[in-house]
Amino acid sequence: MAETGNTMEKIVALAKRRGFIYPGSEIYGGLANTYDYGPVGTELLRNIKNLWWKYFVQKRPDMVGLDGSIISHHKIWEASGHVAGFADAMVDCKVCKARMRGDHLVEDYLEAHADELKDYTDKTKVFEKPLTKEVVDAYLSTGKVEGLSNEHYDAIIKQHTIPCPTCGANPKKDNNWTKVRKFNQLFPVQLGIVEGDEGKGYLRGETAQLIFTNFKNVLSSNRVKLPFGIAQQGKAFRNEITPGNSIFRTIEFDQAEIEYFFDPEETDWEPLYDEWKKRMNDFVTKELGIKEENLRWRLHTDEERSFYSKKTEDLEYNFPFGVKELWGLAYRTNYDLTQHIKYSNKDLSVVDPQTGKKIVPHVIEPAVGVNRLMLMVLCDAYTEEENRTVLKIDPKLAPYKVAVFPLLANKEELVKKAKGLFEDLTNDFMVIFDARGNIGKRYLAQDEIGTPWCVTVDFETLEDEAVTVRDRDTMKQERVKIAELKEYFAKKLVQ
Repeated sequence: MAETGNTMEKIVALAKRRGFIYPGSEIYGGLANTYDYGPVGTELLRNIKNLWWKYFVQKRPDMVGLDGSIISHHKIWEASGHVAGFADAMVDCKVCKARMRGDHLVEDYLEAHADELKDYTDKTKVFEKPLTKEVVDAYLSTGKVEGLSNEHYDAIIKQHTIPCPTCGANPKKDNNWTKVRKFNQLFPVQLGIVEGDEGKGYLRGETAQLIFTNFKNVLSSNRVKLPFGIAQQGKAFRNEITPGNSIFRTIEFDQAEIEYFFDPEETDWEPLYDEWKKRMNDFVTKELGIKEENLRWRLHTDEERSFYSKKTEDLEYNFPFGVKELWGLAYRTNYDLTQHIKYSNKDLSVVDPQTGKKIVPHVIEPAVGVNRLMLMVLCDAYTEEENRTVLKIDPKLAPYKVAVFPLLANKEELVKKAKGLFEDLTNDFMVIFDARGNIGKRYLAQDEIGTPWCVTVDFETLEDEAVTVRDRDTMKQERVKIAELKEYFAKKLVQ
């Protein structure tokens, strides 16, 4: 990733210019925290989804898949605790109407005062109550101040006169902040014409709950036994308060979650947890091709961790806007199944066929936003060189594997030959055809969308049935026989 300033702005600009990501509803002035995926972004997102599914589901004998409903019964979300507790600490600037999370506002303030924090002592006057030593110590170790009360955030904002990051209004002079208050992230849906709870549903806030509510269905209709996992990919919806940063946090996103069920008396959770931690790390580094030095694991504090979780960690990535959560891993015990048993009055336990013992299985949950994986791939691959910008995406993820060019667009014999080659290669690879502009501009355009190889049909091709293949990363060119091209690319893709 380039070390120059404004890297995120450059990545966002490239993503729009080359058809990865567009602002949602743009021609009508936009809709905050929504994005559309262009032709190239659609392919990249699909490749990441397919690779995740293959790696975690199709290649494992102990995993099955599920595709649950996007709209679900309101009691599912009452049982899970989302209706009562799925809330952010929200605060508004009364001057510019900007809305943001109270914890993020405080965290950004602390980041701006990082030098003072490094010299923090009990007697430091700048950071006295309510910004207590415990709060500062938690921030220094995790970069977060989640879990404080709304009143605590209010007190920190007021005492330290934290200005609005959007318009600069200051609490001491402008009295600009509202009180910090809860903001529920679920989207309610009224079904049909029936008012009240009978017609009430929710857009799912996560994919996990449909796995729990379908647990017994999967168990009775498939030949699975503990320990085993159920995976789901799909849309989730959260009415997020976000500071931007492209698709890092949006109100609609693609989630990929696994609930791995086991009997805690038969399976020790700690080695199982560590095994999932390794598989997550391997997927990111070995399958997605992400640089190891840009990753770290962070253990949740007691205040941050959900009360029902015995251990939660985040795999974090060093984005241009800071080190942020990428992928969560949690040991959720049997809280979710127990809650759904309580609210539904249905038996969701498992009977051990050998002993007859009834078990409410425990779960370990790896959960990730696929859009966030895509943003990470773009950031990690973004490279600025002397005369070009290139996305050095792992070839198996690249939206197009091969670009086919005729050397000249006004020579019918070259265009015809190139189109024939394009049609032949599309049987085995995702290929793009381009005859616009000069050959140099075509190369640079493909570099910016991460196409690993460009194939040029020239006048020599008409004589020797060979083409020029250009490598994206090295820019080296070599002649390859047309008859050998498929094998050539197939070998490259498995290296």
